[in-house]
Amino acid sequence: MMDRFCNRLVTFGLTLALLCLALQANAADVKSCEPAKVATRYPGLAGKTITIGQDGNSLPFSYRDPKDPDHLIGADADYARAVFACIGVPVKFAIAQWGGLLPAVTSGRIDVMWDTLYYTPERAKVVDYVLYSTAADAALVHTGNPKHLASLDGLCGTRALGGLGTIEIALLHDLSAKCTAAGKPAIDAITYTDRPSAWQMIETNRADVMLGSAVIVKAITAEKPDLLQSAFTFLPDIKVGVAVAKGRTELEQALEDAIAATQADGEMARIYVHYGLDPGLILAPKILTK
Repeated sequence: MMDRFCNRLVTFGLTLALLCLALQANAADVKSCEPAKVATRYPGLAGKTITIGQDGNSLPFSYRDPKDPDHLIGADADYARAVFACIGVPVKFAIAQWGGLLPAVTSGRIDVMWDTLYYTPERAKVVDYVLYSTAADAALVHTGNPKHLASLDGLCGTRALGGLGTIEIALLHDLSAKCTAAGKPAIDAITYTDRPSAWQMIETNRADVMLGSAVIVKAITAEKPDLLQSAFTFLPDIKVGVAVAKGRTELEQALEDAIAATQADGEMARIYVHYGLDPGLILAPKILTK
């Protein structure tokens, strides 16, 4: 199965070919998917339904199916289903604002947050991570880039958007302090709670720039090229993972095993290709507790 899949992927270029070779080399060391054995492999998960938190506004990772608004699709939504099918437990999705998902994990209202969540040591103080991907960030601006923004150093004096609880809003506050220390105008750092409202602020010139996932920026600019564009990218090689409450070691191990299995059999790469993502972003799973 892996050989046939890799042969199809070779046409996508050297990155995919190298990825396939790496997955094939590691496949012998990976536990296969055996959902019927969940009771013996992960007894604490048997008979449970896992609740996955997503925001449903993060194209192409998590968004509502145009044919069924109650159904989430996207790379993270589909891959989460595949991983838990590999483990052998059913899932349900809880949709909420992105900034509220991490507190929902720590309070036990949901089991995992699987929604393009960047790893930071600060977040790892309150949740554990199971890594599966890398990412980068980009700056979203109005088409034509009227402020001529080309780097983070040029954001002084701008009205800049960052998501609630994200690394981007913290970065904007740090950059603003550096601006004022250098005698330049401060950044008006504006916190948003959902991405569509942030995009509308850029479209209507109520804000100058939004910082966020480069993949999401690419997706939204493809939909609205006459209104929005990417100005520049930054923060390469960000690590992305599933957030799990501290102490849920069996769930973490099950995720690590199943992510490895679905990477080795090509399922994750297939999902990424389907949603226009580069499988070169795929990262071997790893549990991080700090």
